[in-house]
Amino acid sequence: MFSSRAVTVFGAYGHTGRFVVSQLRQRGWTPILSGRDANKLNATAAEHPGSEVRVASVENPQSLDRAISGADAIINCAGPFLDTAAPIIEAAIRSGIHYLDVAAEQAAVLAVFDRFARAARDAGIVVAPAMAFYGALGDLLATAAMGEWDSADEICIAVALDSWRPTRGTRLTGERNPGRHFIFSNNRLERADPPPPRKWNFPAPFGEQDVVGLSLAETITIPRHLQTPEVRVYINLTPITDIRNPDTPAPTPADESGRSSQIFVMEAIARRGNTERRAMVRGRDIYAITAPIVVEATHRVLNGLAKANGVLAAGEAFDAPDFLRSLSPAGLSFEMQ
Repeated sequence: MFSSRAVTVFGAYGHTGRFVVSQLRQRGWTPILSGRDANKLNATAAEHPGSEVRVASVENPQSLDRAISGADAIINCAGPFLDTAAPIIEAAIRSGIHYLDVAAEQAAVLAVFDRFARAARDAGIVVAPAMAFYGALGDLLATAAMGEWDSADEICIAVALDSWRPTRGTRLTGERNPGRHFIFSNNRLERADPPPPRKWNFPAPFGEQDVVGLSLAETITIPRHLQTPEVRVYINLTPITDIRNPDTPAPTPADESGRSSQIFVMEAIARRGNTERRAMVRGRDIYAITAPIVVEATHRVLNGLAKANGVLAAGEAFDAPDFLRSLSPAGLSFEMQ
């Protein structure tokens, strides 16, 4: 018999999923480990004594129903999310429990908003896609930078990574999402070339960097709730070189927590006329930081702190500055200017 603090983690044995399971346990939650591979689930359970294993597959709706029975929420960590999000959300709606995922895939996040907005509202649940480094973090920063403004002329997000060692899931996601990405320009979401390269002056230790357009989930979520005709997202060249190289290795742990030594800075600038507002975070390991983001979101949803039901972006669902400040124990430093 599970307590009311049980959360199913689908893809619990994946790189990000393992961080999520550990974060749930650190915060006193009971994770239910789920996914298609029984051997990998059992190996993960051996690291977390007392955790129940429930094998499930997105091709088998009954197995998904069993996986979430007795849970109050499910966190989907198994990409490609174009394949996994819809069947798991359908199971969450059938069971009346909340759904969160860590998708960066634009097409998958867009499909969740378009397909499930009404069904999630009618079911009285929160469906929160992209509660991760790519997606939620940029969305929260943009929301914080906007403050009380009801509109902005443009919102820019800039990311600097000192390296990017991609997981197998990241590789598979890239293969599943070839071609042009979506951009949001002139009040319209469309597949198009990214904004042209430019220079960006990041804080130390990065300094001035050449950046290129890289639109991921935040390009989908930001225009859903913030009024602006332009959303531009940039990343420095070093991680792009890494991820395009098929020989770049997967992340390696740098300490007992399993986090890598990778460091990052992410900035959001909201501009209206000649006035700019800036919000920034610094931290370590884009995969590991996803776990406290999605677990904090789960905590807030289950404690009635989400602003509405339905399909919600991070900044739409939560008090953005308060949420970002709450991540400081996970090593995320938040600043506003």
